[in-house]
Amino acid sequence: MKLLAWLKSEPVLVAAWALALISAFFVPPDAAYADYLDTRTLALLFCLMAVMAALQGAGLFHRAGEWLLRRTATSRQLEACLIFLCFFASMLVTNDVALITFVPFALEALGMAGLTQRAIPVVTMQTIAANLGSMATPIGNPQNLYLYSRYHLSAGTFFTVTLPYVALSALLLLLFVLAQKPRPIQAPAFSTSLSYGRARFCVQAALFALCLCAVARVLNVWIAVAAVLAGMLLADRRALLRVDYALLFTFAGFFVFIGNLGRVEAFSDFLRGMLAGREVPVSIAASQALSNVPAALLLSGFTEDAISLVIGTNLGGLGTLIASMASLISFKRISLALPEARGRYLGYFTLANLAFLAALCALWWILR
Repeated sequence: MKLLAWLKSEPVLVAAWALALISAFFVPPDAAYADYLDTRTLALLFCLMAVMAALQGAGLFHRAGEWLLRRTATSRQLEACLIFLCFFASMLVTNDVALITFVPFALEALGMAGLTQRAIPVVTMQTIAANLGSMATPIGNPQNLYLYSRYHLSAGTFFTVTLPYVALSALLLLLFVLAQKPRPIQAPAFSTSLSYGRARFCVQAALFALCLCAVARVLNVWIAVAAVLAGMLLADRRALLRVDYALLFTFAGFFVFIGNLGRVEAFSDFLRGMLAGREVPVSIAASQALSNVPAALLLSGFTEDAISLVIGTNLGGLGTLIASMASLISFKRISLALPEARGRYLGYFTLANLAFLAALCALWWILR
């Protein structure tokens, strides 16, 4: 029963392996299956998730947020803090971790400040901020890490592509904040302390630096894996239990499915023809139904236009609730904290996402 409940909570994982199994009927398992898995991407994901789980469990991000919030004096400053915390944090700790950490934090802070009625717009903007801020770096979200590794992009190329969209996103978020009427508030008071000693924190910081070196291809990824495993076993074994292994297995399932599709000539030719010159709109559309991580995994098997996939799958995270799986984190938190507001949240979320998507698509049209 526990296994069934877990599978129900991981629909993307189930779908990935269902597709992999179906595709195996058309391409029976053979030695070529071993070449499907992008082990470097899987290893990098594991390392980053383990280190982020340790730092999050230690209360580091929550503590940093508290430090900023203690310096707010108006409702506008509070909202700006909560939204841009997600925007900038997601660049380094991923959009998922930013939302898992700062959405509950925002709901608590807004409640303490007597601003619960602002929860829907603030959490919506936090979600948009995390999804768009994460576009800035190769480690900001899983699809960036995969595409950066899969196509051997340079850091310079990646940042040149993403910077205009990140800058416009920041401007739009700032305009949203400035449009709010400032009201004096009492800064929320928290009492969270770091659960780590300085030595353990230094270990995790060093491991994060090693992860960045591995992403930049300065360090062999398997050395990073060995270091992270050793460091976690010594400093924080529980963090290894908090790694999102379902995401790793989801990637593996899609790798098998994509590998098999590539060997079915008729389907491969169809997808390549559909994508040719239309990578950005197709990846945006695919993300609305599949979510942007699966869309990146699927479409990368049939085009060499890495730049367009980076743009399309990141912009594609806007739109429907499932366009980015990270958005479900916010929806679940709102549903728990304000169950009566789920419908209003979904409506506001969809309209706000479509507005941001339209603005960023207009920028793509101008720059292309």
